[in-house]
Amino acid sequence: MEQFQIETAQNISISQNTAHLGDRMLAYLIDSFIIITYIVLMFLVMGALDVDIEDMWVLVMVLSLPAFLYYVLLETFTNGKTVGKSLMRIRVVKLDGSKPSFANYFVRWILRIIDVSLTTGGLAVLTILIRGKGQRIGDIAAGTTVISEKRKVGLKDTLLRELPEDYKPQFPQVVVFKDREMQTIKELYDSAKLHGDHHVVISLSERIKKVMGISTDLKPIQFVDIVIKDYNFYTQNL
Repeated sequence: MEQFQIETAQNISISQNTAHLGDRMLAYLIDSFIIITYIVLMFLVMGALDVDIEDMWVLVMVLSLPAFLYYVLLETFTNGKTVGKSLMRIRVVKLDGSKPSFANYFVRWILRIIDVSLTTGGLAVLTILIRGKGQRIGDIAAGTTVISEKRKVGLKDTLLRELPEDYKPQFPQVVVFKDREMQTIKELYDSAKLHGDHHVVISLSERIKKVMGISTDLKPIQFVDIVIKDYNFYTQNL
């Protein structure tokens, strides 16, 4: 899974993970199965109807539209996702991270004929591997890519904090919290630090003091950080 930087309209850099090629191929197989199933059922139903040959061709063209427009319609109205993409937790976005317009989806859909349909996906795979940023020919022309919405969980996403061997806790009262509560505190604290939201840290600090029944002269950002570390110390040494 390749990571790349995008620049938003506010000049903020955001890291995005491109969708894994395997996830895109599985999504394609799922969508293809849905389309084929629809077409087979369509012909079975039409075969059971007493329709003239001339009228049948008109009916075929009309009933085939959902299958023909499957990708462009679903991606347009379901935020860059098809059924397959939703199941694989991937979606289409513009390279700046914003939502593509209908024109973007339309260009991807038209060029799907070249890099997916005519070459059985071979050209799309080759382009994605060579180009980078998860782009097939349709994506390059449309200025889009496909990203993964799967969250990568690392050490910083858990309750664990690396503590020095000589760490000395200051607030034994932290044991009143449960793991789920402390995880929420950590997530709010990390998010507030990342976005510079001091008001959230202050509110969090006051709430923790109230629950623990203590008072301290420490600054809110220092206090909450120590509380998280203390909780780790006590839970790791139980």
